[in-house]
Amino acid sequence: MSLIAPDGRIIISMDMESKNFHQFEDGTKIRLERDYNNLNKRYTMPVNATVIASEYIPEGSQVLVHHNACHDVNRIFNYKPLSGEDIARDIRYFSLLESEVYLYREQGEKEWKPTKGFATALRLFKTYSGIIEGIEPSVVKDKLYITSECSLQHKVVSVLKSSDYTIIYMGDDGKDKEVIRLRHWEEEIEQEREEVVAIDHKLTEQVRIGAYLVGVHVSDAKQLNEYVCQN
Repeated sequence: MSLIAPDGRIIISMDMESKNFHQFEDGTKIRLERDYNNLNKRYTMPVNATVIASEYIPEGSQVLVHHNACHDVNRIFNYKPLSGEDIARDIRYFSLLESEVYLYREQGEKEWKPTKGFATALRLFKTYSGIIEGIEPSVVKDKLYITSECSLQHKVVSVLKSSDYTIIYMGDDGKDKEVIRLRHWEEEIEQEREEVVAIDHKLTEQVRIGAYLVGVHVSDAKQLNEYVCQN
C-alpha cells in the first residue's frame, strides 16, 4: 500500500536513533545519549528524515523537520510490516504539515534547499572596538544575512523577534551540524507568518566590506569572504 500525501502535508520516515551517535575523524562511532539532563529538544530530538510522499518534494529526498514533529499526534501507525533491520533502527512514519518541514535535498545532492515559505540565513556580529582585549563580538539583534537562493540572497534583512530558529541535525560525517532558517515567501501575496520586515542596505554594505561578521554563533563568526571560502 502506497501512502499519498494529503493537501498541505508531507509524509516522511524517520530513524528515531539517527541522532544518538557521534563519529570521530578516524571513523569510530560511539553512542551519544542526548536525552538525559538536557531540556533543549532541538539538540535531543531527531530532525533528519526521508520523504515518502509530497506534492512537490521528490520521493526519497532528505529533509530537516521541526524538532517536535516526531510526536505521536503526527505518527502513522500500522502502515506496513517492518523488517528486522527497521525495527532495530526504530524506523517510524509521520504525516507532517508542510510548515514543519524546513529544508530538503534530492538524492545525490549535498546542498540543502529551503522548502516553500522558508529561507536560510546567518546571524550578524559586531566586533568590539574598545581598548579592552578579549571581548567577543556581540550579536546584532533581529538582523539576518540571507544565504539561500531567493530575491533577498546576499542581503541583510530586519526580521521579527526570535525569527532565527537554529536547526541542529546530523551531518553526513556523523557530527552535529547547524543551520538557521526563517520564514519567508517569495510570492507577492502578503503572508500572515512572513518574518522579513525590511532590507537593510547599509548593513548589507557593512557586511560586504567586512565591518560586521557573519556566522551561526560567536565561535564561528567570520568576515563574509572568509566564511564563503571555508564553506
